[in-house]
Amino acid sequence: MTEERLIISRKTTNKFFLMIAIGVILLIVGIIAMAAGGGEHHAEGHGEAAATAHEAVSWTKRLLINLWLNNVYFTGIALAGVFFVAVQYVAYAGWSVLIKRVPEALGYYLPIGGVVMLLVFLFGSHDIFHWTHEGLYDVNSPEYDPIIAGKSGYLNTAFFLIRMIVFFALWILFFNWLRRNSINEDLHGGTTYYHKSIRISAMFLVVFGISSSVSAWDWVLSIDTHWFSTMFGWYVFASWFVSSLAAITLTVIILKQNGYLKMVNANHLHDLGKFVFAFSIFWTYVWFSQFMLIWYANIPEESIYFIDRLSGNAGNFKWIFFTNLLVNFAFPFLVLMTRDAKRQMIMLKIVTIAILFGHWLDFYLMMMPGTLRTSASIGFIEIGTALVFLGVFLLTFTKGLTKASLVPVNHPFLEESVHHHV
Repeated sequence: MTEERLIISRKTTNKFFLMIAIGVILLIVGIIAMAAGGGEHHAEGHGEAAATAHEAVSWTKRLLINLWLNNVYFTGIALAGVFFVAVQYVAYAGWSVLIKRVPEALGYYLPIGGVVMLLVFLFGSHDIFHWTHEGLYDVNSPEYDPIIAGKSGYLNTAFFLIRMIVFFALWILFFNWLRRNSINEDLHGGTTYYHKSIRISAMFLVVFGISSSVSAWDWVLSIDTHWFSTMFGWYVFASWFVSSLAAITLTVIILKQNGYLKMVNANHLHDLGKFVFAFSIFWTYVWFSQFMLIWYANIPEESIYFIDRLSGNAGNFKWIFFTNLLVNFAFPFLVLMTRDAKRQMIMLKIVTIAILFGHWLDFYLMMMPGTLRTSASIGFIEIGTALVFLGVFLLTFTKGLTKASLVPVNHPFLEESVHHHV
Protein backbone atom coordinates (compact mmCIF):
# COMPACT_ATOMS: atom_id res chain seq x y z
CA MET A 1 0.00 0.00 0.00
CA THR A 2 1.48 3.37 -0.96
CA GLU A 3 2.16 6.16 1.49
CA GLU A 4 0.26 9.44 1.43
CA ARG A 5 2.24 12.40 2.72
CA LEU A 6 0.44 15.61 3.59
CA ILE A 7 2.11 18.77 2.34
CA ILE A 8 0.93 21.97 3.99
CA SER A 9 1.39 24.89 1.62
CA ARG A 10 2.91 28.18 2.75
CA LYS A 11 -0.43 29.81 1.86
CA THR A 12 -2.28 27.56 4.33
CA THR A 13 0.29 28.17 7.08
CA ASN A 14 0.03 31.91 6.47
CA LYS A 15 -3.76 31.66 6.91
CA PHE A 16 -3.22 30.15 10.37
CA PHE A 17 -0.75 32.91 11.29
CA LEU A 18 -3.21 35.49 9.96
CA MET A 19 -5.89 33.97 12.19
CA ILE A 20 -3.59 34.33 15.19
CA ALA A 21 -2.71 37.91 14.19
CA ILE A 22 -6.40 38.88 13.86
CA GLY A 23 -7.03 37.28 17.24
CA VAL A 24 -4.23 39.30 18.85
CA ILE A 25 -5.53 42.54 17.27
CA LEU A 26 -9.06 41.83 18.55
CA LEU A 27 -7.60 41.07 22.00
CA ILE A 28 -5.72 44.38 22.04
CA VAL A 29 -8.82 46.29 20.93
CA GLY A 30 -10.90 44.55 23.62
CA ILE A 31 -8.31 45.23 26.34
CA ILE A 32 -7.99 48.91 25.37
CA ALA A 33 -11.78 49.27 25.35
CA MET A 34 -12.05 47.69 28.82
CA ALA A 35 -9.14 49.69 30.22
CA ALA A 36 -10.61 52.94 28.86
CA GLY A 37 -13.98 52.06 30.38
CA GLY A 38 -12.39 51.39 33.76
CA GLY A 39 -13.63 47.79 33.86
CA GLU A 40 -17.17 46.52 34.10
CA HIS A 41 -19.15 46.08 37.27
CA HIS A 42 -20.66 42.88 38.43
CA ALA A 43 -22.00 41.45 41.62
CA GLU A 44 -19.84 39.08 43.60
CA GLY A 45 -20.59 38.08 47.11
CA HIS A 46 -19.70 35.48 49.69
CA GLY A 47 -19.47 32.14 47.87
CA GLU A 48 -21.16 31.69 44.51
CA ALA A 49 -24.80 32.23 45.38
CA ALA A 50 -26.47 35.61 45.78
CA ALA A 51 -24.13 38.52 45.32
CA THR A 52 -23.96 41.44 47.67
CA ALA A 53 -20.95 43.61 46.82
CA HIS A 54 -19.98 45.35 43.57
CA GLU A 55 -16.51 45.01 42.18
CA ALA A 56 -14.95 46.05 38.89
CA VAL A 57 -13.97 43.24 36.56
CA SER A 58 -10.55 44.07 35.14
CA TRP A 59 -9.44 43.16 31.64
CA THR A 60 -6.78 40.90 33.17
CA LYS A 61 -9.44 38.79 34.91
CA ARG A 62 -11.52 38.53 31.75
CA LEU A 63 -8.46 37.61 29.68
CA LEU A 64 -7.28 34.95 32.14
CA ILE A 65 -10.71 33.31 32.26
CA ASN A 66 -10.86 33.24 28.46
CA LEU A 67 -7.38 31.71 28.29
CA TRP A 68 -8.54 29.02 30.72
CA LEU A 69 -11.79 28.38 28.83
CA ASN A 70 -10.12 27.94 25.43
CA ASN A 71 -7.25 25.86 26.75
CA VAL A 72 -9.60 23.45 28.55
CA TYR A 73 -11.66 23.14 25.36
CA PHE A 74 -8.76 22.47 22.97
CA THR A 75 -6.88 20.26 25.45
CA GLY A 76 -10.03 18.14 25.74
CA ILE A 77 -10.28 17.77 21.95
CA ALA A 78 -6.62 16.69 21.77
CA LEU A 79 -6.98 14.24 24.67
CA ALA A 80 -10.19 12.74 23.27
CA GLY A 81 -8.35 12.18 19.96
CA VAL A 82 -5.83 9.95 21.77
CA PHE A 83 -8.76 8.27 23.56
CA PHE A 84 -10.40 7.52 20.18
CA VAL A 85 -7.20 5.86 18.91
CA ALA A 86 -6.88 3.79 22.10
CA VAL A 87 -10.48 2.60 21.87
CA GLN A 88 -9.93 1.47 18.27
CA TYR A 89 -6.92 -0.62 19.32
CA VAL A 90 -8.63 -2.23 22.32
CA ALA A 91 -11.74 -2.99 20.22
CA TYR A 92 -9.60 -4.60 17.46
CA ALA A 93 -11.38 -2.20 15.09
CA GLY A 94 -10.52 -2.42 11.41
CA TRP A 95 -12.80 0.17 9.80
CA SER A 96 -10.94 3.17 11.29
CA VAL A 97 -7.40 2.28 10.16
CA LEU A 98 -7.46 4.62 7.13
CA ILE A 99 -8.43 7.64 9.25
CA LYS A 100 -6.50 6.87 12.46
CA ARG A 101 -3.62 9.26 11.71
CA VAL A 102 -6.06 12.17 12.09
CA PRO A 103 -7.00 11.56 15.76
CA GLU A 104 -3.37 10.58 16.42
CA ALA A 105 -2.16 14.00 15.31
CA LEU A 106 -4.61 15.80 17.62
CA GLY A 107 -2.45 14.74 20.57
CA TYR A 108 0.39 17.05 19.50
CA TYR A 109 -1.44 19.92 21.21
CA LEU A 110 -1.16 18.30 24.68
CA PRO A 111 2.31 19.70 25.60
CA ILE A 112 1.16 23.23 24.65
CA GLY A 113 -2.06 22.70 26.62
CA GLY A 114 -0.08 21.61 29.67
CA VAL A 115 2.22 24.65 29.63
CA VAL A 116 -0.65 27.12 29.10
CA MET A 117 -2.76 25.46 31.82
CA LEU A 118 0.07 25.65 34.34
CA LEU A 119 0.93 29.28 33.56
CA VAL A 120 -2.67 30.51 33.60
CA PHE A 121 -3.31 28.80 36.94
CA LEU A 122 -0.10 30.16 38.50
CA PHE A 123 -0.88 33.73 37.42
CA GLY A 124 -4.68 33.72 37.46
CA SER A 125 -5.91 31.21 40.02
CA HIS A 126 -7.49 33.91 42.25
CA ASP A 127 -9.38 35.35 39.30
CA ILE A 128 -10.76 31.99 38.13
CA PHE A 129 -11.18 29.93 41.29
CA HIS A 130 -12.94 31.31 44.37
CA TRP A 131 -11.52 28.47 46.52
CA THR A 132 -7.92 29.73 46.12
CA HIS A 133 -8.54 32.70 48.47
CA GLU A 134 -6.84 31.94 51.79
CA GLY A 135 -9.37 33.77 53.98
CA LEU A 136 -12.02 31.15 53.18
CA TYR A 137 -10.17 28.60 55.33
CA ASP A 138 -9.44 30.81 58.36
CA VAL A 139 -12.15 30.52 61.05
CA ASN A 140 -11.30 34.01 62.33
CA SER A 141 -11.57 35.62 58.90
CA PRO A 142 -14.79 37.42 57.83
CA GLU A 143 -14.45 35.53 54.52
CA TYR A 144 -14.52 32.11 56.24
CA ASP A 145 -16.67 29.60 54.33
CA PRO A 146 -17.31 26.31 56.17
CA ILE A 147 -18.38 24.49 52.99
CA ILE A 148 -15.22 25.39 51.07
CA ALA A 149 -13.04 24.86 54.18
CA GLY A 150 -14.48 21.35 54.41
CA LYS A 151 -13.12 20.60 50.92
CA SER A 152 -9.59 21.85 51.71
CA GLY A 153 -8.13 18.32 51.83
CA TYR A 154 -8.82 18.03 48.09
CA LEU A 155 -9.15 21.64 46.92
CA ASN A 156 -5.80 23.16 47.78
CA THR A 157 -3.28 24.74 45.44
CA ALA A 158 -0.45 22.24 45.99
CA PHE A 159 -2.59 19.13 45.41
CA PHE A 160 -4.36 20.81 42.46
CA LEU A 161 -1.00 21.51 40.77
CA ILE A 162 0.26 17.98 41.48
CA ARG A 163 -2.84 16.49 39.84
CA MET A 164 -2.54 18.80 36.84
CA ILE A 165 1.16 18.03 36.26
CA VAL A 166 0.73 14.26 36.78
CA PHE A 167 -2.24 14.11 34.37
CA PHE A 168 -0.48 16.01 31.59
CA ALA A 169 2.71 13.98 32.09
CA LEU A 170 0.76 10.72 31.79
CA TRP A 171 -1.28 11.89 28.79
CA ILE A 172 1.82 13.09 26.90
CA LEU A 173 3.71 9.89 27.81
CA PHE A 174 0.94 7.61 26.49
CA PHE A 175 0.40 9.77 23.40
CA ASN A 176 4.10 9.63 22.48
CA TRP A 177 4.23 5.91 23.24
CA LEU A 178 1.29 5.13 20.95
CA ARG A 179 2.54 7.47 18.23
CA ARG A 180 6.05 5.98 18.31
CA ASN A 181 4.67 2.44 17.95
CA SER A 182 2.40 3.58 15.11
CA ILE A 183 5.32 5.07 13.15
CA ASN A 184 7.60 2.09 13.90
CA GLU A 185 4.89 -0.16 12.47
CA ASP A 186 5.09 1.85 9.22
CA LEU A 187 8.86 1.40 9.11
CA HIS A 188 9.25 -2.24 10.18
CA GLY A 189 5.90 -3.96 9.55
CA GLY A 190 4.81 -7.12 11.37
CA THR A 191 2.29 -7.35 14.20
CA THR A 192 4.63 -6.71 17.15
CA TYR A 193 3.93 -3.00 17.34
CA TYR A 194 0.20 -3.55 16.88
CA HIS A 195 0.01 -5.88 19.89
CA LYS A 196 2.17 -3.47 21.91
CA SER A 197 -0.25 -0.65 21.03
CA ILE A 198 -3.20 -2.69 22.31
CA ARG A 199 -1.49 -3.15 25.69
CA ILE A 200 -0.54 0.53 25.86
CA SER A 201 -4.10 1.55 24.93
CA ALA A 202 -5.58 -0.66 27.64
CA MET A 203 -3.37 1.03 30.25
CA PHE A 204 -4.17 4.48 28.85
CA LEU A 205 -7.93 3.88 29.04
CA VAL A 206 -7.65 3.19 32.78
CA VAL A 207 -5.62 6.37 33.25
CA PHE A 208 -8.03 8.32 31.04
CA GLY A 209 -11.10 7.06 32.91
CA ILE A 210 -9.78 8.47 36.18
CA SER A 211 -7.94 11.56 34.96
CA SER A 212 -10.64 12.87 32.60
CA SER A 213 -13.22 12.92 35.40
CA VAL A 214 -10.87 14.39 38.01
CA SER A 215 -9.63 17.07 35.59
CA ALA A 216 -13.26 17.97 34.82
CA TRP A 217 -13.91 18.42 38.56
CA ASP A 218 -10.71 20.43 38.99
CA TRP A 219 -10.74 22.68 35.94
CA VAL A 220 -14.46 23.29 35.47
CA LEU A 221 -16.61 22.09 38.38
CA SER A 222 -14.50 23.73 41.12
CA ILE A 223 -15.24 27.16 39.60
CA ASP A 224 -18.68 26.82 41.26
CA THR A 225 -17.13 25.59 44.50
CA HIS A 226 -20.34 25.16 46.51
CA TRP A 227 -22.07 23.19 43.81
CA PHE A 228 -21.38 19.58 42.85
CA SER A 229 -22.78 16.95 40.53
CA THR A 230 -21.91 13.26 40.43
CA MET A 231 -22.56 13.32 36.66
CA PHE A 232 -20.24 16.22 35.88
CA GLY A 233 -17.23 14.11 34.87
CA TRP A 234 -19.39 12.28 32.31
CA TYR A 235 -20.85 15.58 31.12
CA VAL A 236 -17.46 17.17 30.38
CA PHE A 237 -16.20 13.92 28.80
CA ALA A 238 -19.24 13.84 26.50
CA SER A 239 -18.62 17.45 25.44
CA TRP A 240 -14.90 16.83 24.83
CA PHE A 241 -15.46 13.57 22.95
CA VAL A 242 -18.19 14.79 20.59
CA SER A 243 -16.09 17.90 19.84
CA SER A 244 -13.11 15.69 19.06
CA LEU A 245 -15.23 13.42 16.84
CA ALA A 246 -16.46 16.53 15.00
CA ALA A 247 -12.85 17.72 14.55
CA ILE A 248 -11.77 14.28 13.24
CA THR A 249 -14.71 14.07 10.81
CA LEU A 250 -14.22 17.63 9.54
CA THR A 251 -10.48 17.04 9.01
CA VAL A 252 -11.07 13.78 7.13
CA ILE A 253 -13.53 15.57 4.82
CA ILE A 254 -11.18 18.51 4.19
CA LEU A 255 -8.25 16.15 3.47
CA LYS A 256 -10.46 14.10 1.15
CA GLN A 257 -11.61 17.22 -0.70
CA ASN A 258 -7.97 18.25 -1.18
CA GLY A 259 -6.97 14.99 -2.82
CA TYR A 260 -5.72 13.07 0.21
CA LEU A 261 -7.09 9.91 1.89
CA LYS A 262 -8.00 8.54 -1.53
CA MET A 263 -9.15 5.18 -0.14
CA VAL A 264 -11.53 6.73 2.40
CA ASN A 265 -15.07 6.42 1.08
CA ALA A 266 -18.70 7.06 2.03
CA ASN A 267 -18.66 4.02 4.34
CA HIS A 268 -15.96 5.51 6.56
CA LEU A 269 -17.78 8.85 6.59
CA HIS A 270 -20.97 7.00 7.50
CA ASP A 271 -19.30 5.47 10.56
CA LEU A 272 -17.85 8.81 11.62
CA GLY A 273 -21.30 10.36 11.13
CA LYS A 274 -22.81 7.65 13.33
CA PHE A 275 -20.31 8.43 16.06
CA VAL A 276 -21.08 12.16 15.90
CA PHE A 277 -24.82 11.44 15.88
CA ALA A 278 -24.63 8.94 18.75
CA PHE A 279 -22.45 11.05 21.04
CA SER A 280 -24.54 14.16 20.42
CA ILE A 281 -27.41 12.12 21.83
CA PHE A 282 -25.19 10.80 24.65
CA TRP A 283 -24.21 14.37 25.60
CA THR A 284 -27.91 15.31 25.66
CA TYR A 285 -28.74 12.26 27.76
CA VAL A 286 -26.17 13.28 30.39
CA TRP A 287 -27.26 16.93 30.19
CA PHE A 288 -30.92 16.02 30.67
CA SER A 289 -30.24 13.51 33.45
CA GLN A 290 -28.25 16.08 35.39
CA PHE A 291 -30.79 18.85 34.82
CA MET A 292 -33.90 16.76 35.44
CA LEU A 293 -32.70 15.24 38.72
CA ILE A 294 -31.69 18.63 40.10
CA TRP A 295 -34.88 20.34 38.91
CA TYR A 296 -37.09 17.54 40.29
CA ALA A 297 -35.40 17.47 43.72
CA ASN A 298 -35.50 21.30 43.86
CA ILE A 299 -32.84 21.53 46.58
CA PRO A 300 -31.57 25.15 46.73
CA GLU A 301 -27.83 24.34 46.94
CA GLU A 302 -28.19 22.14 43.83
CA SER A 303 -30.60 24.18 41.72
CA ILE A 304 -28.54 27.39 42.11
CA TYR A 305 -26.28 26.21 39.25
CA PHE A 306 -29.16 26.23 36.77
CA ILE A 307 -30.82 29.32 38.25
CA ASP A 308 -27.56 31.24 37.61
CA ARG A 309 -27.69 30.17 33.97
CA LEU A 310 -31.40 30.68 33.36
CA SER A 311 -32.83 33.55 35.41
CA GLY A 312 -29.81 34.76 37.36
CA ASN A 313 -26.98 37.08 36.32
CA ALA A 314 -29.43 39.53 34.74
CA GLY A 315 -30.48 36.83 32.25
CA ASN A 316 -27.08 37.06 30.51
CA PHE A 317 -26.84 33.35 29.88
CA LYS A 318 -30.43 32.43 29.07
CA TRP A 319 -29.97 32.63 25.30
CA ILE A 320 -26.78 30.51 25.50
CA PHE A 321 -28.59 27.93 27.66
CA PHE A 322 -31.19 27.29 24.94
CA THR A 323 -28.79 27.77 22.00
CA ASN A 324 -26.65 25.07 23.61
CA LEU A 325 -29.47 22.54 23.34
CA LEU A 326 -30.49 23.57 19.82
CA VAL A 327 -26.97 23.50 18.32
CA ASN A 328 -25.59 20.50 20.22
CA PHE A 329 -28.65 18.25 20.19
CA ALA A 330 -31.59 19.28 18.00
CA PHE A 331 -29.53 20.30 14.94
CA PRO A 332 -27.22 17.23 14.68
CA PHE A 333 -30.08 14.90 15.67
CA LEU A 334 -32.42 16.12 12.94
CA VAL A 335 -29.80 16.57 10.22
CA LEU A 336 -27.90 13.29 10.72
CA MET A 337 -30.93 11.09 11.32
CA THR A 338 -30.96 9.58 7.82
CA ARG A 339 -28.38 7.22 6.32
CA ASP A 340 -27.76 9.50 3.33
CA ALA A 341 -26.96 12.54 5.48
CA LYS A 342 -24.15 10.64 7.23
CA ARG A 343 -22.57 9.83 3.86
CA GLN A 344 -22.65 13.36 2.38
CA MET A 345 -19.63 15.57 2.97
CA ILE A 346 -21.55 18.83 2.88
CA MET A 347 -24.02 17.72 5.56
CA LEU A 348 -21.27 16.38 7.79
CA LYS A 349 -19.24 19.58 7.34
CA ILE A 350 -22.15 21.80 8.38
CA VAL A 351 -22.98 19.66 11.42
CA THR A 352 -19.38 19.26 12.62
CA ILE A 353 -18.67 23.01 12.38
CA ALA A 354 -21.90 23.68 14.31
CA ILE A 355 -20.91 21.14 16.99
CA LEU A 356 -17.41 22.60 17.40
CA PHE A 357 -18.91 26.07 17.93
CA GLY A 358 -21.75 24.69 20.06
CA HIS A 359 -19.49 22.90 22.51
CA TRP A 360 -17.22 25.93 22.83
CA LEU A 361 -20.43 27.70 23.93
CA ASP A 362 -21.11 24.78 26.27
CA PHE A 363 -17.77 25.34 28.06
CA TYR A 364 -18.44 29.09 28.07
CA LEU A 365 -21.73 28.37 29.85
CA MET A 366 -19.97 26.12 32.36
CA MET A 367 -17.34 28.71 33.32
CA MET A 368 -18.57 32.27 32.89
CA PRO A 369 -21.56 32.39 35.32
CA GLY A 370 -19.24 31.40 38.19
CA THR A 371 -16.52 33.88 37.27
CA LEU A 372 -17.59 36.99 35.31
CA ARG A 373 -21.28 36.75 36.24
CA THR A 374 -23.22 39.78 34.92
CA SER A 375 -20.08 41.15 33.21
CA ALA A 376 -19.83 38.15 30.89
CA SER A 377 -20.33 38.79 27.20
CA ILE A 378 -18.97 37.56 23.89
CA GLY A 379 -16.89 40.50 22.71
CA PHE A 380 -13.48 41.26 21.23
CA ILE A 381 -11.58 39.54 24.04
CA GLU A 382 -13.60 36.32 23.73
CA ILE A 383 -13.40 36.17 19.92
CA GLY A 384 -9.73 37.20 19.89
CA THR A 385 -8.68 34.56 22.43
CA ALA A 386 -10.63 31.85 20.60
CA LEU A 387 -8.97 32.79 17.26
CA VAL A 388 -5.47 32.74 18.78
CA PHE A 389 -6.05 29.30 20.29
CA LEU A 390 -7.66 27.98 17.10
CA GLY A 391 -4.69 29.20 15.03
CA VAL A 392 -2.12 27.64 17.38
CA PHE A 393 -4.12 24.40 17.54
CA LEU A 394 -4.36 24.17 13.72
CA LEU A 395 -0.63 24.87 13.31
CA THR A 396 0.24 22.13 15.81
CA PHE A 397 -2.33 19.66 14.47
CA THR A 398 -1.41 20.07 10.78
CA LYS A 399 2.30 19.84 11.58
CA GLY A 400 1.53 16.56 13.37
CA LEU A 401 -0.33 15.30 10.29
CA THR A 402 2.74 15.96 8.11
CA LYS A 403 5.08 13.92 10.35
CA ALA A 404 3.88 10.51 9.14
CA SER A 405 2.05 8.94 6.22
CA LEU A 406 -1.70 9.59 6.32
CA VAL A 407 -2.11 5.90 5.48
CA PRO A 408 -0.64 3.52 8.12
CA VAL A 409 0.90 1.30 5.42
CA ASN A 410 1.78 -1.73 7.55
CA HIS A 411 -1.22 -1.86 9.87
CA PRO A 412 -2.48 -5.48 9.98
CA PHE A 413 -6.12 -4.37 9.46
CA LEU A 414 -5.44 -1.98 6.59
CA GLU A 415 -7.06 -4.24 3.97
CA GLU A 416 -10.16 -4.57 6.12
CA SER A 417 -10.41 -0.77 6.27
CA VAL A 418 -9.93 -0.40 2.51
CA HIS A 419 -12.81 -2.83 1.85
CA HIS A 420 -14.99 -1.56 4.72
CA HIS A 421 -18.69 -1.48 3.83
CA VAL A 422 -21.78 -0.53 5.86
